[in-house]
Amino acid sequence: MDFFDVLTFVGGLALFLYGMQVLGDGLSKASGGRMEKILERLTSNRYKAVLLGAVVTAIIQSSSATTVMVVGFVNSGIMKLSQAIGVIMGANIGTTVTSWILSLSGIESGNFFVKLLKPSSFSPVLALIGVFILLFSGKEKRKNIALILVGFAVLMFGMETMTGAVRPLADVPEFTNLLLLFSNPILGLLTGVLLTAVIQSSSASIGILQALCATGAVSYQTAMPIIMGQNIGTCVTALISSIGASINARRAAIVHLYFNLIGTVVFMILFYGLHSAVDFVFMGQAAAPYGIALAHSVFNIFSTVILLPFSVELEKLACLTVRERSGGHEAHDSVTRLVDRDVKLLDDRFLQNPALAMAQCRRVALHMAVTAKESYLYAIDLLYQYDVAKAEEVSRKEEDCDCYEDMVGAYLMKLNARHLSEKDSQTLMLFLESIGDFERISDHAVGIKEAYQRLQDNKKEFSNKAKVELDIFSRSVADMLTLTLEVFEKEDALLGREAESLLRVVTELGAEIRKRHIKRLRKGKCTISLGFLLTDIITAGERVAMHCSHIALSAMEAHEETYSVHGHKDMLWQDEAGELQQLYHSMKDRYVLP
Repeated sequence: MDFFDVLTFVGGLALFLYGMQVLGDGLSKASGGRMEKILERLTSNRYKAVLLGAVVTAIIQSSSATTVMVVGFVNSGIMKLSQAIGVIMGANIGTTVTSWILSLSGIESGNFFVKLLKPSSFSPVLALIGVFILLFSGKEKRKNIALILVGFAVLMFGMETMTGAVRPLADVPEFTNLLLLFSNPILGLLTGVLLTAVIQSSSASIGILQALCATGAVSYQTAMPIIMGQNIGTCVTALISSIGASINARRAAIVHLYFNLIGTVVFMILFYGLHSAVDFVFMGQAAAPYGIALAHSVFNIFSTVILLPFSVELEKLACLTVRERSGGHEAHDSVTRLVDRDVKLLDDRFLQNPALAMAQCRRVALHMAVTAKESYLYAIDLLYQYDVAKAEEVSRKEEDCDCYEDMVGAYLMKLNARHLSEKDSQTLMLFLESIGDFERISDHAVGIKEAYQRLQDNKKEFSNKAKVELDIFSRSVADMLTLTLEVFEKEDALLGREAESLLRVVTELGAEIRKRHIKRLRKGKCTISLGFLLTDIITAGERVAMHCSHIALSAMEAHEETYSVHGHKDMLWQDEAGELQQLYHSMKDRYVLP
């Protein structure tokens, strides 16, 4: 093996790792975050957790990615540590699918149909189809499928290149002697740990081992301890990810390590104990790619079957290793304010999976929307009876909305730096615009609260007619807020049209109430100071409605893939006899001033 063979091997390894990355990204985007949502909905059934962990990992082709997601879920409080253990075990089984796919490169036969199963035979066709779709298709779903095809082709081409580059090593005695050193179980185990820890992918390290099988110098005696070491090495990714996380998140990463360590120790004791007693003949034979895949699967399934009944004990062991702080404060420091809990939902670990990160942003943005709505509802409740506790709650919720805007905005900017799908990019812009509107709604709620507070401080009150008018007006704005939240959550075009027609009703109600106030003022039934306060409340309500309209229109655009709020709004009102006009008249009949 000369210098150029080394270059070829390095190039093949680079293509192999890149292909694995592209394939994983394509699979993740094609799933649209559905796999991650399935993980979130896990029950306490540990067998279901194992199954789902295996399925999700087989689909996204990365046990490290699954484990990091699980650490993030536990850190965010979405998943309990007991649920995470089953998923982690399942992830170890799911990752073996990759080794079986890679083992196809070892197919050797003169039969035409059998040769067609060899990836080198069909992957060029997949690459051609994938590149063609990427160049000439504008649809996001098709591009994701193209990424899967191209990623798989590059992965298999890199595998074939590595295999071809290492074949000359079969004639190098020094290489054979080096491999004999790894026949020592402990040394082989440490080699597997180190290799996987460096490249942070057990699938990739298994692929390298399968490529080395082409030399014929890798025996099962050498391969077995390396395979077991690779499972321990893959824990490094989760351990790094858990740095700075909550106690339970760190425990989840430790469970992953203990699971692989204990499984390896038990398997090695039983396997080598039986080997010394029975003498497995195959151990001295040259390993084949499919044999590596089989050993990888058997080891991980064995570890899961043996340790799953002891998942509670694994959890206790992790709790003993990662202890609570003195006094147990960290276990009980959860706060009642929703915004403080939501900080953990926007975990930087999720940024590796943009679809999942976007789902978390949606959840937190909805919580912000509810907080803004509640601030307005508390404010208008002060109309008939001023309540200090409610007034303080309005201010607190406004502060919460300020926090939401800062943390969601910062997280969205981090997410924007990632490679997003077209749909996620539109959703990101919707969230960036909407969080500003929700924050302003809470500001206007504070303005309404302050108006009623001045009324209370001056020991004045509105006339009964003014109170009834304000009640109808405030109810129309509150209903518009409710509609807006539904539009924001569901991106429902029909609800968006209802919200837009309700804005017109709110505007007309505000104008009518001002006219009636001027009439009362002329008749001496009201004062100028009360008029100022009434106008402040009406103006604040109208501005809340305007922000609601902007949110609803932006959500409709994201759904209908249009790009101009003002153009979309003008288009909605073009047909005077159309659906929007009918909705407007229907809404108008609900809010009639006496």
